[in-house]
Amino acid sequence: MDRDYAEPLDVTALAKVALMSVGHFQRSFRAAYGETPYSYLMTRRIERAKTLLRRGDLSVTEVCMAVGCTSLGSFSTRFTELVGESPSAYRARDHSAAEHITACVAMYLTRPIRGTDTGRPRQEDPGPEAQPEPGPEPEAQPVRNGEAPAAADR
Repeated sequence: MDRDYAEPLDVTALAKVALMSVGHFQRSFRAAYGETPYSYLMTRRIERAKTLLRRGDLSVTEVCMAVGCTSLGSFSTRFTELVGESPSAYRARDHSAAEHITACVAMYLTRPIRGTDTGRPRQEDPGPEAQPEPGPEPEAQPVRNGEAPAAADR
């Protein structure tokens, strides 16, 4: 799905390759990834769409089709749900501040977070006024042979 995100999703074929029934495959997939195969695919598509929209040389409709979505309305709805703004608004925003960031870091930082499927709330940037007051520094823990301290040492 990561490589062929623009192709139609065939859960039956994926389950067959995994030597599982469709139901068992979907349950196992959700247990492993925290979302259904379709939701996972749509998250990948939205990630790729954000990259294409940041470039600014394609229209929203062209981006929709390039990432494998066939309905502009469904694409826009899912994009807005995951990103928090419409594809048009995202495309129109200035992205020049992120030009110096490598693609892999940009993908990590802009990865859509699905609040309802993973059980965790959508992470928003609370802004500087919501930052907690600094407290006392935690004590430094010794590092042994390059490994993290054991649980008993913490």
